[in-house]
Amino acid sequence: MKAIINGRVVLEKGVIENGFVLFDERILKIGDMKDYEEQAKEVVDACGQIVCPGFIDIHVHGAGGSDTMDGTPEAIETLSATILKSGVTRFLATTMTMSTDAIKNALSTVKAHMEHQAERSDLAQITGVHLEGPFINASKKGAQNGAYIVQPNMELIGDYLDIIKIITIAPETDVDFEFINQMKAHPEIQLSIGHTNSNFDTAMEAYKNGVTHITHCFNAMPPLHHREPGVIGAMLSESFSTELIADGIHVHKGLFKGMCRCVDHDKLILITDSMRAGGLEDGDYDLGGQNVIVKDGACRLEDGTLAGSVLTMNRALRNFNENTEIPLNEVINLATINPAEVIGIGGEFGSLEAGKVADINIVDQQFNIIRTFVKGR
Repeated sequence: MKAIINGRVVLEKGVIENGFVLFDERILKIGDMKDYEEQAKEVVDACGQIVCPGFIDIHVHGAGGSDTMDGTPEAIETLSATILKSGVTRFLATTMTMSTDAIKNALSTVKAHMEHQAERSDLAQITGVHLEGPFINASKKGAQNGAYIVQPNMELIGDYLDIIKIITIAPETDVDFEFINQMKAHPEIQLSIGHTNSNFDTAMEAYKNGVTHITHCFNAMPPLHHREPGVIGAMLSESFSTELIADGIHVHKGLFKGMCRCVDHDKLILITDSMRAGGLEDGDYDLGGQNVIVKDGACRLEDGTLAGSVLTMNRALRNFNENTEIPLNEVINLATINPAEVIGIGGEFGSLEAGKVADINIVDQQFNIIRTFVKGR
């Protein structure tokens, strides 16, 4: 048994200002220090720092020089080890628009990795896959390779339904919503509007048919217009869960507070959308076979198109915390219980609660990582 003591213990609904957490592989007890009784073999003194759940990134392509689409065990391990350093304990390995063979190879590699990852406490754990592309609109492809965009179809994903958790789709490209209707048989997979030119009516109809998530809101979709509100207008009208890249580059920091006013706090989710340059220096990198120039924290194709990010989750939390006025626990929820609920793992992960898996971070007031536990290790 282990104990973290003297910490600001962040719960889903509030904060214990001077508390403790007892755990082994799972959380055993949480309480105020006045009720703490020494019984743990290993005690970690948090010294007043923040104790919170491990972060969950449901949209991350790569980091540390590796990318999910590399399709090798070594790349997956490098990605997993790199993002663990920023407090991410669970994530969705995210694909992008490349050839069908490349996508299937990446999915197979992730699936094989997931079968033995539990024995590794030095890696963030893959919870599944976010399939971002190839079911997108060419007019809003962003940094995706338009040569490989295809109509939404079951053939590509049929062998991987057990690991896919989110599929990004441009609903206007799905004729008669055929694919969307087929996916109703798989409610455990979240369909998400993204890389889309959808108008308001199509987005609203998609929502009624089960497409209730939005991929990196504002990016790769039409801007809000009062006579053509588009996907963003639909987000303001219905209870979509919504991803946000809080790097101040993809979305202006001044809008963070506005998002808190307009979107239910339990529906807002911070993501990194990190590409292989995450954690590395400025320079030239590859993204899906395209050259990406990383300079001053921004990742762009040679034509200036934004191409993912080098954002880390702890920095996203710091950016959001510094530019909003919502309570600390609600900020941390954006990277923990909120994404956990979207992908259906909230019963096991995403909050500090007795019985849940002991994925725990100790961070300072600027969200720098002090210590991370994966399944109590």
